[in-house]
Amino acid sequence: MRASTNTESNVAVGDILLEAKGLSVDASWGHIFGPVDVTVRRGGVTVLVGQGGRGRTALLLTLAGRMKPTDGSLFAFGERRGAQHLFENATVAFINEVDGIQQTIRVSDIVTEQIRWSAPWYSWVTPATDEDLERICRPVFGDLTLPRMDAMVEELPELTAALFRIAVANVRKPALLVVGGVDNLNSIAASRHFLDRLIVLGREQTVITADVNGVELRDGIREAIEVPNLTDREFAVLEREAMSA
Repeated sequence: MRASTNTESNVAVGDILLEAKGLSVDASWGHIFGPVDVTVRRGGVTVLVGQGGRGRTALLLTLAGRMKPTDGSLFAFGERRGAQHLFENATVAFINEVDGIQQTIRVSDIVTEQIRWSAPWYSWVTPATDEDLERICRPVFGDLTLPRMDAMVEELPELTAALFRIAVANVRKPALLVVGGVDNLNSIAASRHFLDRLIVLGREQTVITADVNGVELRDGIREAIEVPNLTDREFAVLEREAMSA
């Protein structure tokens, strides 16, 4: 499979959900990623193919409206407004900087908290039930086994934990779902099942994820796009030197 560079796209304008040109992000301590050109079409799963790390994470967060670009332009949902418009139409999952669960906590606590956040401010929210778990998680898990309500999140199998994080983040089902890299799972089988579930979600949403090795193009995957410039420049030079030694 040869991933598209996505720099000379002939995609119809009405089919474009996101279009980034010359997108870059810098921090006070240095360059994070960019410049990057990416066009994402509506629906299905778009896979960004590139080195994992803070640059790729920052790009995913920028495409979801969670990080403000330093340079370049970002066309999203038919507008070139600020990140707030994109933020309102997108959700992020399986990215530790956003939804990582650090402390020991039960599945039931996470589900209850998600219901509480989604409820009107004046509503009294009781502890979540198995019915709540089914309603929130089944669209993401499909035929796969749901986690038990009394299970500790940190002890869940990696695929179950990853899908659970998507489920609780995707309750609103906005138009755009941005998901951390498929290659963040250690098991090849788990990564395959994970991508299968993203393809199902892509039937009703536009899904963006990433994988350093790319993916085999098949039904439900709109495009696999090679994205350069995802590491800071100094690190990229050192990496090239190490590979050529």
